[in-house]
Amino acid sequence: MGLNKFDLLVVLAYLLGVTLFGLRFRNHDRSLKDYFLADKSIPWWAISLSIVAAETSTLTIISVPGLAYEKDFRFLQLVLGYLVGRAIVCWLLIPQYFRGELVTAYQLIHRRFGPKLRLLTAGLFLVTRAAAEGVRVFAVAIVVAIALGSLLSGVGDFGRDVAAIAIVSLLTLIYTFEGGMTAVIWTDVLQLAIYLSGTLIGLFTIVHQLPGGWSTIHSTAAAANKFRIFDFSMDFYTTYTFWSGLVGGAFLTTATHGTDQLIVQRLLAAKTERQSKIALMMSGLAVFAQFWLFLLLGAMLFAFYKQFPPLSPFGPTDRIFPSFVVTQMPHGTSGLLISAILAAAMSNLSAALNSLSSTTIVDFYSRWRPQSCEAHRVRLSRIATLGWAAALFVLAIVARHGGRVLEVGLSIASVAYGSLLGVFLLGVLTERASERGAMLGMLIGLVLNLYWWRFTHVPFPWYVPLGSIATFAVGYAASVLLPRFAVSQAPED
Repeated sequence: MGLNKFDLLVVLAYLLGVTLFGLRFRNHDRSLKDYFLADKSIPWWAISLSIVAAETSTLTIISVPGLAYEKDFRFLQLVLGYLVGRAIVCWLLIPQYFRGELVTAYQLIHRRFGPKLRLLTAGLFLVTRAAAEGVRVFAVAIVVAIALGSLLSGVGDFGRDVAAIAIVSLLTLIYTFEGGMTAVIWTDVLQLAIYLSGTLIGLFTIVHQLPGGWSTIHSTAAAANKFRIFDFSMDFYTTYTFWSGLVGGAFLTTATHGTDQLIVQRLLAAKTERQSKIALMMSGLAVFAQFWLFLLLGAMLFAFYKQFPPLSPFGPTDRIFPSFVVTQMPHGTSGLLISAILAAAMSNLSAALNSLSSTTIVDFYSRWRPQSCEAHRVRLSRIATLGWAAALFVLAIVARHGGRVLEVGLSIASVAYGSLLGVFLLGVLTERASERGAMLGMLIGLVLNLYWWRFTHVPFPWYVPLGSIATFAVGYAASVLLPRFAVSQAPED
């Protein structure tokens, strides 16, 4: 079927509409707290929905249905670990963040250890978040290639990818640049509603188009064991088992939601510590429901294409849902669903831009130029947002040569999260760990995770547990056993 002009008008209306909506929150921020933490004026439920939107990207929407289409629901085991990880963050890290006027996660590291480790952890965040985000932004090109393939037949793959990434990046940059965290959070809420509505429309469309409706879907998917959730096998090299999901998911979420500025920034924007905890735990329930919905969509697509086989192979499973939207959905509705997928991309990108900018200014520039006034720092924050938008654009082009986008993105992030989480655990669980010892542990944990990622078949859910344990063990042992690593605790920032 393909998209027609009406579909393209729907997509265009969405892109312009969400940009104008974000610009409603433009203001002349007086301080970094205003620009990066929305002056702590956002209600908990909006922060909760923003957290869900921030950890959901285009690659989530197109890759998770592909997992169920190709395999089953075992990915949900990882999401169970996400719930455990959120509880750990509420108990262990959020109270630490609300002791003092913090803007970034890495100010906590300075307070406990010192400036060198703060710069190291903040720098590692900038590098790995930018690399992982490049993969996520590239997922936009996959969608646009399928949606506009017939209209861009005379344009080469590279030119088409560049145009798709540039358009979404530019529009997201406009409202993030102007409105800061306030614009980011409220556009997140709007975009979450759009992409979830689009997913539900996709589900109802499949039920309507298949003869027999839900009964046909259930019998076909069940016969292929698509609804299988639990795998209690002890195979260390199987990516999704109950044990890798529970342990790996818990460690991963403790790292992503407790040490990654992209999420911590939202937690710090809450009015109180209690509201921050409520927002985080409620987001866990919403994320579980959301991933179940995406996996159900994949199982339903499997049943649909069993009845109506595609004319040509899809290639990577990332292409299945976008292909269904373009070829099977009624005109207008297909444009809405493409808009929904782009909504997730813009939501995640705006979150990344704001967190990368805040870390750059607060953890680096402010340390370098402590005498600079607040208004000057706010102006530089906007310039940093612009610079990171350009950097992510380049990284997204480089990411064209990656594999399945969901697992590539999670793998890149997990490599660094292990050492980051290990350092934070050293800081909050021990008193004897020193800055030098923690730095050595962080280096060892990062090198080990790089080795497991590039030279072994260890699946990505284990990277964070293994890296965290290695960082913690080496950092603590070096602090206690090696005299030259035993230094006094850092003064307050």
